[in-house]
Amino acid sequence: MFATRRSSLLLVAVSLALVLLAAPPVLSHGPGSSCLIQLPDDFGPEGIAVGNGSTFYVGSIAPATAGQILTGDLETGHFHQLVAPSGITAFGLKHDSRSDLLFVAGGPSGRATVYDAISGAEIGFYQLKAPGTGFINDVLLTSDAAYFTDSAASENPVLFWVPLGPHGEPGPAFDEIPLPADFAVAGPYNPATKGNGMAATSDGKVLLIVHTGLGKLYRMDTETYETVQVVLSGGDGDVGHGDGLLLQHETLYVVQNRFNKVAVIKMAPNYFSGVIKRYITEPFASNPATKVPTTIAKFDRKLYTVTAGFAPPAPDFVVCLPK
Repeated sequence: MFATRRSSLLLVAVSLALVLLAAPPVLSHGPGSSCLIQLPDDFGPEGIAVGNGSTFYVGSIAPATAGQILTGDLETGHFHQLVAPSGITAFGLKHDSRSDLLFVAGGPSGRATVYDAISGAEIGFYQLKAPGTGFINDVLLTSDAAYFTDSAASENPVLFWVPLGPHGEPGPAFDEIPLPADFAVAGPYNPATKGNGMAATSDGKVLLIVHTGLGKLYRMDTETYETVQVVLSGGDGDVGHGDGLLLQHETLYVVQNRFNKVAVIKMAPNYFSGVIKRYITEPFASNPATKVPTTIAKFDRKLYTVTAGFAPPAPDFVVCLPK
């Protein structure tokens, strides 16, 4: 059984049966084309993760299906239920290919939950903050840690982390990493949301964290925890409404949710600065159904995001982006 730094991690030993849902049509799916996988009308996605092979996972924040997690195949567009609705919203999520575990940020519940990515069984959860006192928004996995952001931090902002073993097994406790005072400051873009999406270098030595409200990007050294603002130039000069991040070598993709675009940033080799080279605006600009992208993942040579699910029951989508 896991244990957290403040309290024992609850263990759920009940396996969850897989409940198949009707597979939606893949509206367009082909090399070089945009593609949409329509999700159920009462499903509100916010996080997307890619697992082994072409497997994907999306979690719901919609009231009727909060906590439900769907898993499917990016190549066929077919999907089914992995985790039944729990009433606890599922925001950011990440898959660890070593352990086949799925780590899920629980929003206002203050929880970080770990699931078996095959059966959907809840392995346990960390109560990072008391319910209603924080907003656990995103999760990032490196070879030796799982990191979680708190987007509602108002004072003494921190980044939560859980150690991971050599095979991806979660450690028995979580801890906190202090963040700069900026992470307790509201901003002009989304005053309610502070630290949000994260990305890491392949060696896990550098984390990049976006502040949604301020539109700023920060660099953290995971050995010293020194955290400084990244100097951005080009484009709009900032990443307002920044949400999910994806780092591919020295290219950083920042989803700007309510701006309906993804900033493509060329980072300096030391990641202290970056230049916004261009924006991905399709299919958001031409297809009203794909408004408000949130998080981002990569499979093969394609990038995928999800529409936000902020206004169910309108249908939402897994969206394939042109790189």
